[in-house]
Amino acid sequence: MATPIVTSLSLSSLPLVAKGKVREIYEASDSTLLLATTDRISAYDVILENGVQNKGAVLTLITNHWLRVVLPKQIPGLKHHLVSLNIPASLNLTPEERKQLRGRSMIVNKYRVFPVEAIVRGYITGSSWNEYQKTGTVHGLPQPGGLKQCQAFPDGPIYTPSTKAPVGEKDENITPDQARKIVGEKYADRIESLALSIYKAAHEYALERGIIVADTKFEFGLDEETDEVVLVDEVLTPDSSRFWPAAEYEPGRDQKSFDKQYLRDWLTSHGLKGKEGVSMTEDVATHTGAKYLEAFQLLTGESLDQALAKLEG
Repeated sequence: MATPIVTSLSLSSLPLVAKGKVREIYEASDSTLLLATTDRISAYDVILENGVQNKGAVLTLITNHWLRVVLPKQIPGLKHHLVSLNIPASLNLTPEERKQLRGRSMIVNKYRVFPVEAIVRGYITGSSWNEYQKTGTVHGLPQPGGLKQCQAFPDGPIYTPSTKAPVGEKDENITPDQARKIVGEKYADRIESLALSIYKAAHEYALERGIIVADTKFEFGLDEETDEVVLVDEVLTPDSSRFWPAAEYEPGRDQKSFDKQYLRDWLTSHGLKGKEGVSMTEDVATHTGAKYLEAFQLLTGESLDQALAKLEG
């Protein structure tokens, strides 16, 4: 029996705190939230009408792998929001709600989230390539001349933040100095340093497994009790990152990918970029889902079914 595609949860047993493009956030306790990831997919800041099978579980369990398996070894002392993938028995959910949430939900600590997307780019592609062609800059930062499309930045990855826009609005690329004014002088350097360190560790780990992490975006929160910067939200997923197959990488052209670039390309080629009310064809949805699953297996070393079985055990 095929796994149902879940594009909306709308749990009635818990108070809804917020609903994003892909996630729904519910109050779990005074200090924790239930973060549920649907199978919705967005591109160019627009949510598609239909979803991608198993996408919510893939994003949740990849995030868990980075936070619990990879990053603690690479960056000792890194603080993150994840408490558990298991829903406490104390939460008064119906059996149907628990079934819907299987593999796609996390219990996380509450933190005050900084209103910026901490983007790190290791390669010049997408909007950064478009800007560079026009002005020789990326997020307003001057870059060396003569770079090729999808080339690695010669001096290493760069921190290129953006604003965090409400659902339905577009994030705005900003400079690190502009981000500093938003998050405050006290925390700006720590956010930038953490973002770059996490990206470099992830890039090294993924490359050994056949994936180039071309760029990614992080979100950070503040633990107001300890005054520590904390990694929150999804981490290094095919939704928040560009993943390229390392074996086929060649600067000077667009790259094949394990993320939603296939969907973006389809939308653009059909004149649907940024339009509301669009449904993917079955072929596009299936192809996108297959790429997400392939990335999952390469990064974690196990199939999605194997990872889900561990939750049941």
